[in-house]
Amino acid sequence: MILNVDLASEVPIYQQLRDQIVEAIAEGELTEGSSLPATRTLAADFGINFHTVNKAYDLLRQQGLIRLNRKTGAVVTPVVAHPPFPAEWTARARTLLAEAVARGLPADEVLKSCQSILDSFKTTQPEDMP
Repeated sequence: MILNVDLASEVPIYQQLRDQIVEAIAEGELTEGSSLPATRTLAADFGINFHTVNKAYDLLRQQGLIRLNRKTGAVVTPVVAHPPFPAEWTARARTLLAEAVARGLPADEVLKSCQSILDSFKTTQPEDMP
């Protein structure tokens, strides 16, 4: 897994790290049991404070995507079969979709783009799922 940090971005570094790890999990690049780099190692690689990496890892832990252990470090957790769609996702999606509407994007183009993004991730859907 290759992580990139844009120090000039308006997006906080911890959020950039968190988002890239989530995408790596969704794309199948990181699978259950995959180890993430140690916080101090990753911080040194980017020349950032290790607390920044800790914050990204803690967010991922809170969201159930990794587990943290003193011996094994940060490890990707098993995928939950059918988790409920979190209310916070609806709020985030609503804001992104509102921005698309405010910019005058046609609904069919937005839906096509969303479907394309979903299709780009390696997912294993049960046979009965659409």
